[in-house]
Amino acid sequence: MSLFGESEAPRGGAHVVVDAPAWDLKQKLMEEKAALGFTLSGHLFSVYEGLLSGFPRTPLARLAASDSKVWMAGTLASVRSQMTRRGRMMVVVLDDASAQVEVTVFNELFEKHREKLKEDALLIVAGKVQRDDFSGGLRVLAEDLLDLEGLSGRYAARLRLVMNGQTDEMRDAKRLQQALLPYRASGPGSCLVVVSYSNGKVASDVVLGDAWRVRPDGRLIDELGAWLAPQNVQLVYGSSSQ
Repeated sequence: MSLFGESEAPRGGAHVVVDAPAWDLKQKLMEEKAALGFTLSGHLFSVYEGLLSGFPRTPLARLAASDSKVWMAGTLASVRSQMTRRGRMMVVVLDDASAQVEVTVFNELFEKHREKLKEDALLIVAGKVQRDDFSGGLRVLAEDLLDLEGLSGRYAARLRLVMNGQTDEMRDAKRLQQALLPYRASGPGSCLVVVSYSNGKVASDVVLGDAWRVRPDGRLIDELGAWLAPQNVQLVYGSSSQ
């Protein structure tokens, strides 16, 4: 009998192992932060960096005062509200692993995009970077806020999928068709799908027809990333994003 009078568990009993899909990087990092208060396996921004690689943004560590609008991106390290003479405003801390920067979001813009301003969420910001004479650093005033879905819907020209040709081509074609089907769309906000295919001997880019244009929804990106690996799912942005 145990110290507390309970029956001892049988020794040498069979262990039950449950098959479960491995966590993707995003879930792994989120679970680490929930358990420990910080991430161990990497920076949360790395989950999105590949999808933003073709977008002309300025890394936070390279921001400088400018009269022109600047695009930047990062995950939200913190969000807090503050009252001023102009009313309530939000101060968010953007983190892209190169640096952390405070971004001021005034109330009108906050009310329009409040669902995007959540801790650990990805935020793409267009704003003015000014010299802060009080702190000696920089201050960023947000003019527009986008999440990944908003960015891709507005500026993405193509969704590029890298396939290595090492598996059954017919099975892969059917799986790709099933993945794309729920997200087919036309008109503004849709983009072409390009399959970059290589089998070790030849390589080519195959542009799917207009009937297979898709809305680059975040769920589609996640599904394709789980299948092909995140680095093989790339958004190519148009010149209007400059």
